[in-house]
Amino acid sequence: MVGANQVEKRAAAEAYDFDSDSRWSNYWNNVLIPPQMSARPEVRRHYQLKFYQRYIDPELEVDSLSSVKNSSSASSAFPSGPNISVHQRPAAAGASTARSAAENIPPRPPPRAAPRADGTLQLDQKSFQFLNNAWVAVMAILAMFPFSPRGISDRGYRFSLAGSAVACAHSLYLNHRRPRAWTLEALQQWMQIIVPSKDFLSFMFSVIFFSSMYPVKFAVIPVLCRSLEQAVMFLRGNFNNTQLYKRFLKRACDLLANNRTMLHMISANAEIGIGFQLIFMILTPQRNIVQALIYWQLLKLYYRAPNTSLYHHQIWSRIGAKVNPLIHRFAPVLERPIDYVRNWFLS
Repeated sequence: MVGANQVEKRAAAEAYDFDSDSRWSNYWNNVLIPPQMSARPEVRRHYQLKFYQRYIDPELEVDSLSSVKNSSSASSAFPSGPNISVHQRPAAAGASTARSAAENIPPRPPPRAAPRADGTLQLDQKSFQFLNNAWVAVMAILAMFPFSPRGISDRGYRFSLAGSAVACAHSLYLNHRRPRAWTLEALQQWMQIIVPSKDFLSFMFSVIFFSSMYPVKFAVIPVLCRSLEQAVMFLRGNFNNTQLYKRFLKRACDLLANNRTMLHMISANAEIGIGFQLIFMILTPQRNIVQALIYWQLLKLYYRAPNTSLYHHQIWSRIGAKVNPLIHRFAPVLERPIDYVRNWFLS
């Protein structure tokens, strides 16, 4: 049953139109192999199957490149005698056919750099995203580690926010590209699409706290949650068959992947808690009123965005259920100002 399933998957992969997929050209240009190998159809077919396994059907089983080379060399080393004798043509016709075929062959591309031992060296856009998210996760852990020196902690804070801003901007470009035209109407339509996205909200979050004079260490928590989630998705999709992943990373990645809702709730709790922290900081010498106003506008977007509204609604409902009875009982004079603030937040 498994063999028949693989036969169907391989047939679907061979029938796939790779030329119409822009990702295939980018993938093929990043595969570093000698020019004489790239011209061989069996090598190109091997990398097409690897592309299909990576981007479309991860369950497809693809043989190693060495087995493909061996099978092709074996088939070419033992040709059948009767076929040669039957399909032989005159020497002159063969020479003219060879000359015409040589004239139609396009020029070869310039030689590429030497490949790695496994034959591939890829740094595509998704890999760049993964490296960036891994960098952000490491810097965020350094910033949050309680025994880190203050200088290292502050640098980890800045580097994690800067890396998160770069990762979010790159993800926005990959998903939405540029506006179709540099006109006011086209920019408005483009902004209406990207503003509710999680990448744009995370980008604004990172920029707000990266530009602040005093570090707000709790701001690292949402950044860490996002980078861990993105890195785990990449590892499970691209390295789930490697021995290193199965031995050291599989358990942690499965744990994080099965608890994505918990990561989102932790991130939402931190985002709302930071809003109240900025209000309390107004009473201290570290006050930044402009930052607090901008961040609360961002919280309004978090409350309405499709990807974050569910978690923020739940947290605000819990806060209201606990705080409203206390205000009604011990400080009823605050009910009217709180209603004004609530109406502004929901407007």
